[in-house]
Amino acid sequence: MKQVLSFFSIGLFLGILFIKSELASWFRIYEMFQFKSFHMYGIIGSAIVLGIIIVKYFKTSQAKDINGKDIVIAPKDKGFVRYITGGILFGLGWALAGACPGPMYVLLGSGFVSILVLIFGALLGTFVYGLLKDKLPH
Repeated sequence: MKQVLSFFSIGLFLGILFIKSELASWFRIYEMFQFKSFHMYGIIGSAIVLGIIIVKYFKTSQAKDINGKDIVIAPKDKGFVRYITGGILFGLGWALAGACPGPMYVLLGSGFVSILVLIFGALLGTFVYGLLKDKLPH
């Protein structure tokens, strides 16, 4: 129960953060893809810089996870084409839908029931990928 409560608390915090920072706002996403506002680029850029710092810390320190095990970050392969292809597909879906996966659930919690169409499509796409992943080039 303690673990469920901690996950719920983190989700609640992120949901409030997404709404208050306008990260889940369709209008902010629209402005970003039209290069009219720095708002989203600033948030994404800050997250990238913070992520680099945290990963560097994990790699150079003796950091442990919540269970006391060492945090090990596996090296990535050099599949440049697959990352570019995935990024383009993700960006196109983000631009067409006006929401990426995290804020979709925040929008649902905010009362935007029409986001259920996107959530259903995302879950269906994930299910289809699970069925086809062994047949796809990786």
